[in-house]
Amino acid sequence: MLTIIIPTRNEEQNIIPLTERICSSLQGQAFEILFVDDSNDGTPRVLEELSHKNPQIRFIHRHNQRGLATAVIEGFKAARGNILAVMDADLQHPPEILPHMLKSIREGNDLVIASRFVPGGDDGGLSPLRKLISLTARLIGRLALKKVRPVKDPVSGFFMLKRKVIDGVTLSPLGWKILMEILVRGRYHLTAEIPYIFERRRGNHSKMNITEQVNYLRHLVRLVLSSPEDLRFWKFCLVGTAGVMVNMFFFLLFNRLFSLDVVLSALLATSLAIFGNFMLNDLFTWTQQKEDHLLNRAIKFYLCSGAGMVINVAVLSALHCYLRIPAILANGAGILASTAWNYYANNRWTWANTTSRQLASEKSDSH
Repeated sequence: MLTIIIPTRNEEQNIIPLTERICSSLQGQAFEILFVDDSNDGTPRVLEELSHKNPQIRFIHRHNQRGLATAVIEGFKAARGNILAVMDADLQHPPEILPHMLKSIREGNDLVIASRFVPGGDDGGLSPLRKLISLTARLIGRLALKKVRPVKDPVSGFFMLKRKVIDGVTLSPLGWKILMEILVRGRYHLTAEIPYIFERRRGNHSKMNITEQVNYLRHLVRLVLSSPEDLRFWKFCLVGTAGVMVNMFFFLLFNRLFSLDVVLSALLATSLAIFGNFMLNDLFTWTQQKEDHLLNRAIKFYLCSGAGMVINVAVLSALHCYLRIPAILANGAGILASTAWNYYANNRWTWANTTSRQLASEKSDSH
């Protein structure tokens, strides 16, 4: 059975048309609609009347509680279905998409996301400011978290999943984007995105405010800190940033104070920076017990870093000399390419045994 979980706060005018559209869209299907309500207007009265008329409709009215994400979690706990859907009550999420999502679940997908950003989708229901906020949130989320990157619309509030995806998973989201937490913590293999057109809001004003944006950023930080793989990558980037500062310091020291040749100063400064990066990564980024000897790891790190410098120069030269991209942008692209290479190579080679042991430990902890 499908349970459709709909958090509500002061949606008195939208409840009846939303319910009618859901029931019309899912004729012949086994489903229930579960409203989790935090309203202080006439919404509870409307929900009570509907639940008496239609046994497929249930509602939970929460007193002195607020928060979309906590409402969804409460809905997960109270749901009777083995397939769960989440959508908004403001009619911006068209219920007519539900049968397509359900079909995708039955075809084998564990998690199906109604997406505005795959072919056929559109976010036309958002104002220009909301579009900018949504774009920024998506970019930050996809940059920060590896499991989020394959998803085009990781901040969607309209999705469907098998109950097993969240069974035994502790969810403690902040703010309004619970899907991102499910993407990071959930137990799933196959995902799909189905296009939909985000409709203009009807009735009440949007619940979005600066507090929710701050909560979103706090939530991202919490997810990164609780995800060893993502945390390892950002530690690596932090060490790399420190290495740039060390490089510049010693370059100026050798060149300006000791009056050494520019090339020699650069070589010495780079060597010291790479050594410092290796030690910091060995102690700070890859923290598990190591099997390789320290010298072996150092040699591997230097080889990876050397290849990274070649990649940086190659990308810079190709973009600047052949495609005429400004040098500063071309160099930035080269730095990104070399950083990606250095992390991947060191994670898979220099500290491969450390990473494998850590992943095994994480899997055993999750069972």
